[in-house]
Amino acid sequence: MAAIAPVTPPILRAALRSKGANGHAAFVPQVRKLVFEYCDVRHSSGPLRNYLLDNAEKLAAKNPHVEIVVKQRPQRQPIVRGFYMNDRTKVIGLNKYDEATVKEKVQLLLDSSGAKIKSLKRRTVESRTESPRGIWSGLHVHEPFKI
Repeated sequence: MAAIAPVTPPILRAALRSKGANGHAAFVPQVRKLVFEYCDVRHSSGPLRNYLLDNAEKLAAKNPHVEIVVKQRPQRQPIVRGFYMNDRTKVIGLNKYDEATVKEKVQLLLDSSGAKIKSLKRRTVESRTESPRGIWSGLHVHEPFKI
């Protein structure tokens, strides 16, 4: 009797795609969406409205990886909200800024990674492997320490 060859599972097209990763040859921007929210009536939304009229198309053409959404937010202060690959969001209020500062804040969101802000003063030690001796405790010794 002839042996029947095992049936291989089908290879789906989605499985052939490689995941993007930051490294030597590739850079994957972390921002995926920017949402601009403004009010048509309020004076504080004026600089954001002017920025969007002058720069929205240029911003979308320069950053094709970012989805840009413009929403009206009646009777509220203007904001820009950034959505990132790590499922975090950052929100910047734009009510006291002129058009040049709005541009800087949008660029700040584009360049940001979306990660939490960490203190640089006292960095904690992080290890992927457990200590070979384990965590020391005075309760685990046979004889208590005597002074």
